[in-house]
Amino acid sequence: MVSTSVDDDITHDVIHDASAESDTDDARSPAADDPTSGQIPSAGARPGGTGGRWARVIAYGLLPAVAFMLAGGAAYLKWQYDSARAASAARSQSVSAATESTVALLSYQPDTVDKQLNAARNRLTGAFRDSYGALIRDVVIPGAQQGHISAAATVPAAASVSATANHAVVLVFVDQSLIVGADAPTSTASSVNVTLDKIGDQWLISDFTPV
Repeated sequence: MVSTSVDDDITHDVIHDASAESDTDDARSPAADDPTSGQIPSAGARPGGTGGRWARVIAYGLLPAVAFMLAGGAAYLKWQYDSARAASAARSQSVSAATESTVALLSYQPDTVDKQLNAARNRLTGAFRDSYGALIRDVVIPGAQQGHISAAATVPAAASVSATANHAVVLVFVDQSLIVGADAPTSTASSVNVTLDKIGDQWLISDFTPV
């Protein structure tokens, strides 16, 4: 009969359509329909993620910068320590040199004045060495020999005014006793700014200015 054949065809089409729709649903992933069903990868694990970028910034930027700053800070502290130690040594050495040299420059006996003061001249440098040499040659040595003059100097105190590794100024307080022939000694007290330069390993006087 015609009606039975039509019904069978309709039934077959419905079953075929339902089967095709079922296959399509089975092929779809649950993650495609439900965005919360899958796990979200960690940002640090993704090469192009924000965590990855920050990791590279820290590894290639921040850490080397911190290391450089620490190295620079250590070098600066070492420089400060070395500078302070050098300045301390310069102060001590220049005060000692100024004290000893001042005594040598201002002390002599009539019989040995030539030898004493020319030896003291070796403690000087520059123009002051030349002017001191002319003074003792033309005035002090002849006067001491002819007038039987002797002088003795002492330094009761000395203090560093400034000091670097190669240059220093020292304030020296001087007491000098002078004897002329058989006369009684006379004493004078004075203070002098002694400027010194380090030449090689010696502190030599380059200026001697009363204050």
